[in-house]
Amino acid sequence: MRTADFDFELPPELVAQQPAEPRDSSRLMVLRRSAGTIEHYTFRDLPELLQPGDLLVVNDTRVMAARLHGRRAGTGGGAEALLVRPFSDTRWETLFRPARAALPGRVFVFATAEGDLAATVVAREDDTVVLEFERPFDPATAGSVPLPPYIKQYRGDPERYQTVYARNARSAAAPTAGLHFTPELLERLRLAGIERASVTLEVGPGTFKPVTVDDPRDHHLHAEHVTLPASAAAQVADAKEAGRRIVAVGTTVVRTLEHVARERGRIEAYDGWTSLRILPGDAFQVIDVLITNFHLPRSTLLMLVCAFAGARFVLDAYHEAVRERYRFYSFGDAMLILP
Repeated sequence: MRTADFDFELPPELVAQQPAEPRDSSRLMVLRRSAGTIEHYTFRDLPELLQPGDLLVVNDTRVMAARLHGRRAGTGGGAEALLVRPFSDTRWETLFRPARAALPGRVFVFATAEGDLAATVVAREDDTVVLEFERPFDPATAGSVPLPPYIKQYRGDPERYQTVYARNARSAAAPTAGLHFTPELLERLRLAGIERASVTLEVGPGTFKPVTVDDPRDHHLHAEHVTLPASAAAQVADAKEAGRRIVAVGTTVVRTLEHVARERGRIEAYDGWTSLRILPGDAFQVIDVLITNFHLPRSTLLMLVCAFAGARFVLDAYHEAVRERYRFYSFGDAMLILP
């Protein structure tokens, strides 16, 4: 297995710059693993494609207002920090630009919703910088919501980069498979006998980084915080025992549930960290159905989808998506992978 095996040609104009409106009007490519077939629907068709008794599991994390703009104290040189994860109320791991300016001991002042906020550089490794802020602050409102770097033209409501069921703001990026749901679609799913459970994986920017090593088994995933509440764990465990299908909304849900199953040997309440990387050949213990967006070439997300449905099948589907002019990445269209 080589990283180059997960490459494909993507015309730049297929990278979605604007979200579909309404959310559930995005296209939905349906892959049936047992039949090896590819079909084309719209996301609002989802209730007819799932089965009564299915358990839909979503990631309810919310994207932080994580992009802070500031200046170096004394010189006024510009700086930007993207909040990644907290070590305490005042100490944060960030992605920092320009990284070369972030020398330990230097002070930067950031403009936030609560006023100017000074931060001292504690440590730096490449572009990852640990900052100690002078006081606690609310990451939900501090700065601006960061969009992925490949979205360059969107100027709309930042809420469009949040799921409709998002809660605690602790992520640096959205769990994008959930962006297609509307309250009305969720109600239709409920009426169709499809139950819903919520987990939380605090998405870090490292999740989306392309793999640069030749062998993906040598790629290290950044650790991300995971919460599987007792209520959701019971829902998943009960569904599995009854032979009902677990439908994961996004790769973050897959990694959450599969990590807990591997770590604990069963599904139970969990609060901890995961750096689980799933590659072709790995066995799935929990997930039966996957809803996901179209991912970056050479990414761990694409590799996970290939592990779930077969690399040849998935890459053939990606090539068809290009031919059919599907829209890719965070604001793009979706894929439903059925047994």
